[in-house]
Amino acid sequence: MGIVRKVLGAVLLVVIGLAVTGPAALAVPPAAIVVEDRAGVLDQNTLLPAVQAIEFYEPTTVAVYTYNGSASDNLNEEVLRFARAERPEWISADGQKWADGLFIFALDPVGRHVGTYMGEDRKVSPEQREDIQNASKDLLRDAQWTDGTIAGIKRGAELINQPWYRSTAFLVTAWTSVALAVGGAATWLIVRWRTRVDSRRELARGDASYANVSMDLQVTELNAGTIPAASRYGSTVLEKHRTFMAKYNAATALANQVHAMSPKDLSRRANLKLVRSYAGAAAELDALDDVIADTNALLNRGSAWAPAWDRQLAPYRADLAAIEQMLARKHAEGGSATAAALRAFRDQSHRDLERWTAELSDGSITPETALDRLRDARTHLSELLKNHADTVIEGFAKNEKEAKLMRRDMEDAQAGSKDRYGRTYEPSILGTVYPAYYFFSVPTFNSGFNTGVGSVSSARGGGGSTTGYGASGGSFSGSGSSSSF
Repeated sequence: MGIVRKVLGAVLLVVIGLAVTGPAALAVPPAAIVVEDRAGVLDQNTLLPAVQAIEFYEPTTVAVYTYNGSASDNLNEEVLRFARAERPEWISADGQKWADGLFIFALDPVGRHVGTYMGEDRKVSPEQREDIQNASKDLLRDAQWTDGTIAGIKRGAELINQPWYRSTAFLVTAWTSVALAVGGAATWLIVRWRTRVDSRRELARGDASYANVSMDLQVTELNAGTIPAASRYGSTVLEKHRTFMAKYNAATALANQVHAMSPKDLSRRANLKLVRSYAGAAAELDALDDVIADTNALLNRGSAWAPAWDRQLAPYRADLAAIEQMLARKHAEGGSATAAALRAFRDQSHRDLERWTAELSDGSITPETALDRLRDARTHLSELLKNHADTVIEGFAKNEKEAKLMRRDMEDAQAGSKDRYGRTYEPSILGTVYPAYYFFSVPTFNSGFNTGVGSVSSARGGGGSTTGYGASGGSFSGSGSSSSF
């Protein structure tokens, strides 16, 4: 290691000597962020702050466009069509290029295409465009649409208007001029730096959750002490609480362990896994103490029962609100009998929710009865979604082999998709009492649908890449391209 450091030190001196004549590189956030999520696949609560935190070399407007197409579509042509129709400010005054200062990241989750487009003052080489798209593809293949979009934009920020002394060509020349063997050492350093950054981010996430849990520890114990054990819901939440202190003590031990690590320790991959375990454990406890508080407030009709009840309704309300957008998608069989059943159930459910809340408020029903009704309604919605999945599969698949592919992807989605932190649980009373796969939600349906259609489209041999804008593009020659994933 000492030799490596000496060699790297010599190389660093060479690189610094070559780079000092270059202008200082700016680090600026996006000038603006525009999201046109016509496919309905992005979590903007995650996307917007993540993109806002990305640093560009020059002030750049970041535009994100998603739509549901097909494997045979030309994404370049679709992005240009959309810009001409709804976002003319994305196009230069002469109508021939993309607007200056603009970077567009486009995604077709159904047709499995990803595209990148830039104004003339932000364009990169074709190889770099491919690099940007490739940075997102592993995540996109796994239907992680938001994280894949963030990864692509982040790589774009690293390459757009990159100073010459930070370019790959310059770095290769600089390193090679000293010694070919340095490449391995440089890679090692970069990996350690990236690992340290990830470790610190996960440590901060864990600390935030752990602080919340620690601050509310006494309140959590008081809440648990008054949850009625005779209630089916209360007894199950109490079962979870019985391991709460053991899990808290384990999280405390992890907290002590990771906080004892030096910056050098945080650069090791094995320790990053440990820090993530701490962050995950703390986040799970943070969610559970909220559920314990809500269970106590709702079952005992405490002063905070109304907001607690609203939090139990929130996942179901989100499902109902997303049904129409789900049915409006391409290949979603929105005119089918199963789609009509979903719409009718949605309309009835809105009336039911108002009635249950009123009856709960005046004491006509008990909190446990209200939770039973919510459970039954979500179970019914799950069955309707499964029926509609069969309709979608029958409409899209051309043979049993394709149908089997789609069924597998839909079933895998229902088995429990993870959020960006690896959690599979829903932080609610029903989500605590029942396993993650018990309810089939609209986001889960969409995830399985996207993956299933993509699997079938790939199996049919669709995909490919292009740099043209199709027959409707005319003389437009803006910098950009798309490729399949």
